[in-house]
Amino acid sequence: MTTKTKSKPTTNERPIPVVQGFCPMPDIAVLIGGKWKLIILQILIFQGMQRFNELRRQISGITQTMLTNQLRALESDGLVNRKVYAEVPPRVEYTATPRALTLEKTFLAMHDWWVADEKRIAKK
Repeated sequence: MTTKTKSKPTTNERPIPVVQGFCPMPDIAVLIGGKWKLIILQILIFQGMQRFNELRRQISGITQTMLTNQLRALESDGLVNRKVYAEVPPRVEYTATPRALTLEKTFLAMHDWWVADEKRIAKK
């Protein structure tokens, strides 16, 4: 397997490593991309177990249908566990799976990038 880099980066850019014939970004975008999936994962990773309506209250602008669809997709992809209790009314709890919890460092890195970028912008 050979590794290539983009040529001629600008002064502030590092070369992007590209493994010959393989780029996971499209698959990553399908898995966690979109407007809501990262927000849902962030809540479940950093706040732990949530019930459906708790999630809905925390995510401004999401509809019940959209939250349901996004949770189903995340569950299907092995990023969210769904536990249903046989009660009336039904109680459903959502948690991040061990696979999703491995994204914690990625979320923290995005946070650090955001803070640094905000400082850079404020200096201009």
